[in-house]
Amino acid sequence: MSSGGGKIKVLIVDDIPETRENLRKLLYFEGDIEVVAAASSGEEGIQFAQEYQPDIVLMDINMPGVDGISASEAIAREAPTAQVIMMSVQSEADYLRRSMLAGARDFLTKPFSADELVSTIRRVYEMGESRRRAMPAMRPTAAVPTAAAAGPPRPEGKIVATFAPKGGAGCTTLAVNLSIALHRATNKPVALVDASLQFGDIAVLLDLKPTHSIADLASQIDEIDYALLETTLTPHPSGVKVLLAPPRPEMADLVSPEHVQRILDELKRHYDYVVVDTWTSLHDTVLAVLDNADLIMLPTTPDISSLRNVRLFLEVTEQLEYPPDKLALVLNKSDRRSGIRASDIQESIKHPVVAEIPLDDAAALASVNRGVPFVISDESRPISQAIVRLAHQLLENWAAVAEAEAAAEPEVDDTARRRLGRFFR
Repeated sequence: MSSGGGKIKVLIVDDIPETRENLRKLLYFEGDIEVVAAASSGEEGIQFAQEYQPDIVLMDINMPGVDGISASEAIAREAPTAQVIMMSVQSEADYLRRSMLAGARDFLTKPFSADELVSTIRRVYEMGESRRRAMPAMRPTAAVPTAAAAGPPRPEGKIVATFAPKGGAGCTTLAVNLSIALHRATNKPVALVDASLQFGDIAVLLDLKPTHSIADLASQIDEIDYALLETTLTPHPSGVKVLLAPPRPEMADLVSPEHVQRILDELKRHYDYVVVDTWTSLHDTVLAVLDNADLIMLPTTPDISSLRNVRLFLEVTEQLEYPPDKLALVLNKSDRRSGIRASDIQESIKHPVVAEIPLDDAAALASVNRGVPFVISDESRPISQAIVRLAHQLLENWAAVAEAEAAAEPEVDDTARRRLGRFFR
């Protein structure tokens, strides 16, 4: 339901009379939705948008004269509160990309069901309405001095990226459980970002039903602020807020490295800890995450193939001029029966192993299948305790670095940093 008990005002723009009538019928019995007008062309759609100021515009992408792309761009100028949902019989990635660039908030492929239509309208309306409600509270001139008078600006949060140069190392599982462990240890705001843009699994591991994703932020990147973040992130019962991957693989193209940079910059302004899961590739978008991370968690498994890839990645990080203390090597699925110990890895790779997470296939598989992270479902298992210890190690090291950097003498920083332990060797 729209705010204030009113109805969601919908404008239909389609050059086919039967389509306009069918859309009216699909929405007729929805008590919170009202079709205020139906336009037969892009030109008429722009005129009606100015006249009726709708909340939602259902826009056909292919129309003679002014097409849906051009009409959407004009409506964004003439009726900025209207949210466009593009409709097309074509579902190719190019259509989707062009729609989002024109300002569309979602994309429906014809034919679609009444449930798809209604749920999309409500979801897109919610995004726009939440932002409209928040903006007046953020704009008064009196609010700025009040916030400034309250004390120094909030320190930026820490960004932890998980990256594995070989699949199957448990990168996503580590990101999910570590984010929850950080929140539980601190009770501070934690955001979890699924930057595995094509085939992200975080929604599955947390049993979340995607309604918004990082693609929604990318399409509104110039408007990004705290209100938009809160509308787009999905809350998890653990207290962690989750920015999910796009719902379809082709939508990954809508998110550029520059978008990722802007999103991470905004997240760390409002969240104490931001955990970002990536995928096994040195794609520009992944590099944007790694460049902006304060710490890169590098999980590996005790096998020659994985360790070879880790060694190669460490060579790449030298070329990227990442400091050694930015990389934290984690031995996942640690098992004495593998014949490869953490000390062997350290000797071979010449990089410290900061943590060992024991092999527990039963717990990991049950966690994925139930959508409940093992740090929640069974805190007593060694695999859960290892993640919790890792979270506490991170927090202790960050606190020590912050204390050292607050000291007056620069040399104190260096001395303290050398004493911090394995993360900062």
